[in-house]
Amino acid sequence: MNLIGEHTDYNDGFVLPSAIGFYTHIAVSPRSDGKLVLRSTEFPREFEFLAESLPSQKLGEWCDYVLGVATQLVKAGIALGGADLLVHGEVPVGSGLSSSASLAVASALALLSLSGKTLQLKEIAKLCQRAENEFVGARVGIMDQFVSCHGKAGHAVLLDCRSLDYELVPIPEQVQLVICNTMVKHELSGGEYNMRRAQCEEGVRILSHSNPKIRALRDVTVRELQGRRSEIPEVVFRRCLHVVKENERVLETKKFLESGDLTSVGELMLDSHESLRDLYEVSCRELDAMVEAAKGFPGWIGGRMTGGGFGGCTVNLVVREQANSFAAAIASRYQKEIGIHPDVYVCSAADGAGAEATTAG
Repeated sequence: MNLIGEHTDYNDGFVLPSAIGFYTHIAVSPRSDGKLVLRSTEFPREFEFLAESLPSQKLGEWCDYVLGVATQLVKAGIALGGADLLVHGEVPVGSGLSSSASLAVASALALLSLSGKTLQLKEIAKLCQRAENEFVGARVGIMDQFVSCHGKAGHAVLLDCRSLDYELVPIPEQVQLVICNTMVKHELSGGEYNMRRAQCEEGVRILSHSNPKIRALRDVTVRELQGRRSEIPEVVFRRCLHVVKENERVLETKKFLESGDLTSVGELMLDSHESLRDLYEVSCRELDAMVEAAKGFPGWIGGRMTGGGFGGCTVNLVVREQANSFAAAIASRYQKEIGIHPDVYVCSAADGAGAEATTAG
């Protein structure tokens, strides 16, 4: 779950996510016949491949994330043998809570556990990102995979998406995260996501003509962007302005969390949502309604859409003692406005991925 810093990761910027207590579990055991057999408790189709000749292209099925990771492990020189994998996911699919990254990271740990090889968590995150980029075809940044690996209970992770340096930022004990699932995911999201990334890259190409030091929007200031406005197409300018200002919001949020200024954190979260709605144009009626529904309730500090957009979830900071009553109230208000009963999760920042050895009985 990303507290703030949306669509900055693939622009070499800053993000402030945390892992939450929804997990993807994979039970794995070796097979002697060289087959990779994939099953899921959520999806009916079972898939079977030869480990030594995996598909080179995605199938358009849930197994693509596992296959993408497997092919990247092979490219990294890690031989795979036969295995049974059974996937059980707790992360709501299509909610914007990074179910794909959770599946990819869990798959990497599962397959590595049978290979006798190890990789650092940072390398696992990078490998899983490549699996989504190159095999699945989603041009995602590194944030989801990284926090799935490095999350720590009670903390957000301030991540520099260029260097992959990170810092743990304590989330004050008196607040909880309340995640509100709009229960919608509009189909245009995949192509629109890639389009936004292309628009950011176009802005960088224009800006770098006169300043070769600009390699990504991470390297651009608001003042510099405003000064070059006449050179940039209007829609590209709006996309770039969101990213440049969002990077500033991330660093300010980190500072205010550390000082305990939760009022300012809440204001920055709302600023982020309005920017995503008006400049980056990745919100939708349901997300906007969920953000509006939260305003004014006792204990509410701030909220915004989280994830790629066009549906999915909002994240709210709420005073711990009032989190459950807030969750019930916002669900009622949203249902009255939209006609859909949302799922609402009261949770805290949790530890990231890990392996647990078990013995069959």
